[in-house]
Amino acid sequence: MTTRTRNDQLFQTYVVGSLPRPRWVRDVIEDRRDGRLSTQDADRLLDSAIPSAIAMQERAGLTYVSDGEWRRESYIKVFSEHVDGFKLEAVPSVSRVVKEPAVVNPLRQRSPLAADAARFLVKATSQKSIVAIPSPYILGWRTWHAEYSKTAYPTREEYMEACVPILQSEMRALADAGVDHIQIDEPWLLMLVDPEHRKRIGATDMEKQIELCVKMVNAVTEAAGDVPTSMHLCHAHFNRQRYSEGGYEPIIDALGEIKVKRFAMEFAAPQSHGVDVLARFPKSKILGLGVIDHCDAQVEDPSTVVARVEAALKYVPPARVTLNPDCGFSPSTQNPMNFDEAYLKLASMCKAAEILRERHGR
Repeated sequence: MTTRTRNDQLFQTYVVGSLPRPRWVRDVIEDRRDGRLSTQDADRLLDSAIPSAIAMQERAGLTYVSDGEWRRESYIKVFSEHVDGFKLEAVPSVSRVVKEPAVVNPLRQRSPLAADAARFLVKATSQKSIVAIPSPYILGWRTWHAEYSKTAYPTREEYMEACVPILQSEMRALADAGVDHIQIDEPWLLMLVDPEHRKRIGATDMEKQIELCVKMVNAVTEAAGDVPTSMHLCHAHFNRQRYSEGGYEPIIDALGEIKVKRFAMEFAAPQSHGVDVLARFPKSKILGLGVIDHCDAQVEDPSTVVARVEAALKYVPPARVTLNPDCGFSPSTQNPMNFDEAYLKLASMCKAAEILRERHGR
């Protein structure tokens, strides 16, 4: 007897966290960072702004919504915003446009990374909620720097290990807050596929890095309990430019070892080299198929999104496919993206999901 998946459970739609922030919201975050605005006053202002980000996603028709990540400066800096031990604005980011923190002292958490924000989100939405936190692996690569960090943590791996208990605690707090889905942001693993990126950062042993990433992510996700988890992979982007190149072939087998339920993967991007690699996608996992190119200002027609999904269905059945944009629209406040464009793209994705449910739900 064949078990049918309920129509409304097929092709569920997710965001990958961040939405473009209005200029005044960006000013609030940067004024808070620079000490011109207290945390309490910033929270009051952001409490008034975030319901509009939530309402936009609900109107677009998403199954899972976020708070747009409007409380954080970036998906990386959310860690240093709530954990002491960093020299802020210390080193250039991957984009070379903005600067990022570097760890200089032993870590000490002073406030939740996302749990307080998650409680606000859960109360403010009628849809399911998704909240993202960074993995210890990408924190190690982005916020440990030999020039600044060796006194506190002699090696990058020791620093990653120090991040793990903080992130484990956050996973438990998010579960207690009633979040429906937790996403681990880990674009670095896919970026390592690019030989030029490995050369830039000095990562000489690809297999060792894959093993380390798997170890670090698994250490965190085990704390999620019964809350479903995703891991997000992408090529990273700023101002509509991606920073790396390469398909998933070198890392696809490792995905089966990572203890998450779902992978949110960038596939609309030409840099991903197509979906044929999904023939090796782990059969125990759900595919979060990237069907919206956030770097392209042109809004995809629903038929374009449907075609992208149908190509992936040659390898992964409908019951194991969900839809999402390739990445968050604005992973940092400095990333210049358009809010209305994001809405139109998300709405198109949700319309495509409705078409696909009618086509495959019977």
